[in-house]
Amino acid sequence: MNRIRYRFDNLMARGMPAMIGLLVTVTLLLVAAGGGLLIYGPHAGRAPTLFQAMWTAFMHALDPGALGNDGPGPSLVIVLLVTLGGLFIVSALVAVVGAGVDNRLAHLRKGRSTVAERGHTVVLGWSEQIFTIISELTEANLSQGGGCVTVLAAKDKVEMEDALRERVGRGKRLRRTRVVCRTGDPIDPADLAITNPRDARSVIVLPPTGDDPDSQVIKSLLALSQLLRGGHRKRGGPSPHVVATIADRQNLAAARLAGGSAASLIDTGDFISRMMVQTSLQSGLSAVYQELLDFAGDEIYMREQPELVGRPYGEALPAYRDCAVMGVCTAAKQILLNPPMNRLLEPGDQLILIAEDDDLIELGENPRPPVDESAISLADRAAPAPKRVLMLGWHVRATAMVIELDAYVSAGSVLDVVSDHRDMKSDIVMLGERLSSLTVEAIEGDAARRETLESLDLGSYDHIIVLCSDEMDTQRADSRVLVTLLHLRDISSRNARPFTLVTEMGDDRNRVLAGVVHPDDFIVSEKLITLRMAQVSENRHLEAVFNDLFDPDGSEIYLKPAGDYVLPGAQVDFYTVVEAARRRGETAIGYRLQTGVQTPPLYGVSLNPDKAEKLTFTASDRIIVVAED
Repeated sequence: MNRIRYRFDNLMARGMPAMIGLLVTVTLLLVAAGGGLLIYGPHAGRAPTLFQAMWTAFMHALDPGALGNDGPGPSLVIVLLVTLGGLFIVSALVAVVGAGVDNRLAHLRKGRSTVAERGHTVVLGWSEQIFTIISELTEANLSQGGGCVTVLAAKDKVEMEDALRERVGRGKRLRRTRVVCRTGDPIDPADLAITNPRDARSVIVLPPTGDDPDSQVIKSLLALSQLLRGGHRKRGGPSPHVVATIADRQNLAAARLAGGSAASLIDTGDFISRMMVQTSLQSGLSAVYQELLDFAGDEIYMREQPELVGRPYGEALPAYRDCAVMGVCTAAKQILLNPPMNRLLEPGDQLILIAEDDDLIELGENPRPPVDESAISLADRAAPAPKRVLMLGWHVRATAMVIELDAYVSAGSVLDVVSDHRDMKSDIVMLGERLSSLTVEAIEGDAARRETLESLDLGSYDHIIVLCSDEMDTQRADSRVLVTLLHLRDISSRNARPFTLVTEMGDDRNRVLAGVVHPDDFIVSEKLITLRMAQVSENRHLEAVFNDLFDPDGSEIYLKPAGDYVLPGAQVDFYTVVEAARRRGETAIGYRLQTGVQTPPLYGVSLNPDKAEKLTFTASDRIIVVAED
């Protein structure tokens, strides 16, 4: 008996197919026994044929209602027994099928099934950044008719789906993008295989929350590299592009070795530092970068235009009415922002364009409206004045920020640093002769205290930068920054001389709490990093574009007085502005009108304007150009 029970247990352990097979076998035996009794057992009349007997037994086994069609007689007892046996079999079958369906649904809820997608985007990890990533990828997929994003994280599948539905799907539907969530460890190659990364278009590695996010990112890159080397794409083509962020620059070399040539690694500290310095010095630049980094408005695209091959770069600038040219990506994938105007476009060169969507990139009408020569300004450009900058707070990246700031300001500029950080004074002393334009003064004090701020004569500064401390946890550091920001805003509201204010936040949720009260009040957080990751995941060559934009040695974006290009008060179209900038060796991509500086979300900034639209600029307006200085 024990052996029989043991074999039965093994059979049941094989799952639903084995149990259904057992029930089918029992059904056949029951039908055979019932049919045999109907043929050879007692009956009132002539014995039924083999087919009739088997059919009668089969119908009674599966349909208890068939018993009502039988009259009294010796065979009634036989069909009654067959019917009772059939009731047991059907009940067992329903239970087995129901249990099998429940098990399958439970397996699906675990999120362990393999994703059968191609050309999808894989996101590894879970943090607050996931909601921005999904939102941006959804926007990017609109022009492609939809797409698929697969998320793998050590989190319950249903919880992930509910969170995405609440945070992303509430304000705007996921539209035509399918989001597939899977549960697994991003550092385990076996779990990574669930997302089918070999056939993905790109892979985004999100850093986890914690004290050492880089270690997890590097492990994920190693696991991904191991998995990609061990297989091949089903339809050929290049390996997926991998995008990841590294918080500590010292880990960049190890991350590059782990990710290989297919990985684009963003140094978050360097990016945040450069972003803060550039946006602090130019009013309105933050709105320009926000527009370029997200997918909601205009983005950066690359397009090969055979019609322009052999012509100088300067002639390509007005070639599009609804797109703004800003540079060239050569056939060797070298990025040239604002190259020499006489550089000839070669076969394989791609123009770097700002456009609302890649479907809208097309050459404008020919001939174009004539340039208004009488409206072009020929005046010499005024030399930039020295700046007074106040930095509140200090951390490990502050030294690099000071060096970056020194590269942008003119000689005679002053930087005052207020902080109680233990390394501030020694770090500033070590800067020594590395600074050529800045004079730095260290002031010891607590930047979060109202008395300290009121003693600084804030009205004498052109720009104020608030840094997030690295001597305490993120939430506590952000709380101190919020307090400082509230005091600065209150003091600024009563100050006749305005200043630009750029603040660093460690947690993007605190950025939402702080809000923005005027166009020159900009908060830099991890959201900008997330936007950049989404852009690079869609086009790997954009990483070189962003690197050049934030490098003081290359070409950057500037907002320069409109009077440097056209005469104030003259009615001109943007074709004329583009030509005026071209003559100065610069590439015009937009403008900022003073009348709109208080209107969110772009605060007067217009990127990639319709070049045929007539405008009248004043001396307070700005032209947005790509230039070297």
